[in-house]
Amino acid sequence: MSYLLKINDSMKYFSIKSLTFVAFLFILGSCEQVQKITSKLKKKEPAKTQTQPQIEAQTNVAPGATPQLISKQFKFTEGPAVDKDGNVFFTDQPNDKIWKYDTAGRLSIFMEKTGRANGLFFDQKGNLLACADEKNELWSISPKKKVTVLIKNFKGKKLNGPNDLWINANGDIYFTDPYYQRYYWKRRESELDGEKVYLLAKGAKEPVIASAVFKKPNGIIGTPDGKYLYIADIGDNKTYRYDIA
Repeated sequence: MSYLLKINDSMKYFSIKSLTFVAFLFILGSCEQVQKITSKLKKKEPAKTQTQPQIEAQTNVAPGATPQLISKQFKFTEGPAVDKDGNVFFTDQPNDKIWKYDTAGRLSIFMEKTGRANGLFFDQKGNLLACADEKNELWSISPKKKVTVLIKNFKGKKLNGPNDLWINANGDIYFTDPYYQRYYWKRRESELDGEKVYLLAKGAKEPVIASAVFKKPNGIIGTPDGKYLYIADIGDNKTYRYDIA
């Protein structure tokens, strides 16, 4: 069972704005090591790896603030994303729902039948992009809940199952594609030759491989200035940092 927590009322807006980064820091703190890869992702140059010292985990929770339980009705929560007004959207993937927790502290269902949405991220137009692994797709959901399928496959083959994504300020979309066997799939193995990270450049119709060095890439997030991309490889217990060209 999954739980939804918030920081006490005095920290409400802080916790909303920082939820995604808090989740990332927990991932970072669990890694054996952090590796920096100086790779121009758009040009898909070979990655050069340099081992860095282990990094001590930090927290985004202010001194004196304590987590508070909001709800425990979920089966498995994923993909927190924040809109321009500070409302938090997240998925309950096994129950095929996207929830909304607004700045007034109200919890409601935003959408059902979400394509088994997992990771979420808002674009600059207010559309909610979702990794929809029921059919291994990438969706764009408008504020009126109109669905546009952005990616259906990779070179005619099914993706493993898009898991998480991040959108750069320039409109480029990066997403992870690990393979987690789902009970609702008819297939029993991947159609691809690995578990990779992909780039859907702004205006492009087809994704390209951004990096293929992972065992099982999962969480992904970039810095606001668009210089760095962080990717958690849950299969290798490592977090990578990429320079974005």
